[in-house]
Amino acid sequence: MAAARSLSATAQTLATALVAGERRALSKAITLVESTQPASREAADELLSLVLPQRDASRCLRLGISGPPGTGKSTLIESLGLELASRRHRLAVLAVDPSSHRSGGSVLGDKTRMPQLSANPAAFIRPSPAQGVLGGVARRTEDVALLCESGGYDRVVVETVGVGQSEVVVAGLVDMFVLLVPPGAGDGLQGIKRGIRDTRLPPPPLEHTRIMELADLVVVTKCDGALKPVAKAAAQDIRAALSVLRPRDAAWAPRVITSSMHDPGSAAAVADVIEEFRATMGRAGALRARRAEQADSRVWEHCSEAPSSCAFPEPSRSLPVGGLARLGARARRRAAPARRHARRAGAHR
Repeated sequence: MAAARSLSATAQTLATALVAGERRALSKAITLVESTQPASREAADELLSLVLPQRDASRCLRLGISGPPGTGKSTLIESLGLELASRRHRLAVLAVDPSSHRSGGSVLGDKTRMPQLSANPAAFIRPSPAQGVLGGVARRTEDVALLCESGGYDRVVVETVGVGQSEVVVAGLVDMFVLLVPPGAGDGLQGIKRGIRDTRLPPPPLEHTRIMELADLVVVTKCDGALKPVAKAAAQDIRAALSVLRPRDAAWAPRVITSSMHDPGSAAAVADVIEEFRATMGRAGALRARRAEQADSRVWEHCSEAPSSCAFPEPSRSLPVGGLARLGARARRRAAPARRHARRAGAHR
């Protein structure tokens, strides 16, 4: 009981400091939200309940950035982050790192690949381990994004693991999904089939095609030197491929552009498309509709997670029917705060 009161007081203290814009409070709040301890989860729920009503969702925009390994995600995010900071935005980068199947550990070295952005006072970078969660994001990525927005960061970038075609969960957590494609990734049809994957591997079957459909912006990277004509051709092929796909939203037709780390104007071009997307989708009401749909999906996701994470903490233990019924009731009680937070997040969006 005393420990629970202590965690509740901690949540209230963190909420006050977080809304005031303290970076250290944001780091501590993220640690609390990512904790898997039952007592910490209850404190995290209380923390989110305190900060969500004070979040200005109208100013915020979430970006999901993904692509195969070696595409230059960190390079683009750093240059884009510096560009957004120059436009008086505050940027939070949530970088998801793959976890070892043997040890469960992660390198979490994304800050070392973004040295300039890490030193920028308008930027906050937080690496998080995937911990075996499929979909390219971590288990609490959306909750962490809500904390960042409550802390005054109006642009939140989620960098996914991006190693396979299943890494599309991020598209259901963000406002705009940006797909990075290396030059020479194949012709237009192959681009549709390929999705997010290592281009050195054989092409996947046709049923794995949704990734290109979800992209709001496709960026062909490394458009410089000998690869420049190849990148230009790849961009043209992808434009032709996207022209035969139904857009994700009627208000926005996916854009395809090229970028190069050697071209200072590349980051500005990406930032311009992002702001155009926000303005266009906002005027049409499509951005609010997308966020509401995502909130509904999160309600069902929380409900489906609750029985496995709460009702059966020890899968190897056999229980009588009465014990299973009691655990099922406990799971429903534990799922209730998650459902409330998901609905509240949708309402504040």
